Amino acid sequence: MLNVKAIPISAWIGLIITAVFLFAAVFAPWVAPYPVGETVGDVWEPSSAKYLLGTDNLGRDLLSRMIYGARITIFIAAMATALSFILGSVLGFAAAVVGGWFDQLMSRFVDLIMAIPTLIFALVVLSVLPANVVTLIFVMGLLDATRVYRLARAVAVDINVMDFVEAAKLRGEGRVWIIFREILPNALTPLIAELGLRFIFAVLFLSALSFLGLGVQPPDADWGGMVKENKEGIVFGVPAALIPAAAIAVLAISVNLVADWILNRTTSLKGGRNG
Repeated sequence: MLNVKAIPISAWIGLIITAVFLFAAVFAPWVAPYPVGETVGDVWEPSSAKYLLGTDNLGRDLLSRMIYGARITIFIAAMATALSFILGSVLGFAAAVVGGWFDQLMSRFVDLIMAIPTLIFALVVLSVLPANVVTLIFVMGLLDATRVYRLARAVAVDINVMDFVEAAKLRGEGRVWIIFREILPNALTPLIAELGLRFIFAVLFLSALSFLGLGVQPPDADWGGMVKENKEGIVFGVPAALIPAAAIAVLAISVNLVADWILNRTTSLKGGRNG
């Protein structure tokens, strides 16, 4: 049972900040002062009571675009991370359990994909396919699944030779049982540790794609695209490009604080059970 008093301050900070981002993402149409693409003032107006964060390069309310940007950024990154973990972990566990030609085929294919720089691969694919939300999720998820596959396979290879797995095989349990009932519960700790990192990498990857013009397309907003739109303002001392960049950094820190706490808690619970 979770003891609220035992949660460290760093985890509380991460939980609160992450919850604020999630709240803004879920309720964006209700909490944003203006529609995402509406021009409401002059170009790069300073912060005021009417525009709390000022306006952007087209006179749109920056706070509203930040809120809508949180919705798109977090949604795409979360879906891509979920896809990469489902695909990568299942294939990695399967390769470790089945072994033989299947393991060799999957591992060499993953090596081939990982040999190509991820950003270049994504740019080539997105230059051919339409850069919509579905395409971004699938491209990011499939490319990131190679990293998850490597981790899942390495962990599963070690677990697959343990006594309780051998006992399950002697009982006649099938491979599906071995993967989901024996290996997966014992591989959660390293996977949870990787989950936070992969989500943040997905946020940064999406931001890089949008900054290069192949991510989220206008008039929709995401934080990387907002940095690109307002980067010229930095020369004139306008902070419009720095605000979404700071949001990316704060989200990365908060999610990692939560992931570290979950990892420590999971490890402690396992140690308590073993003891």
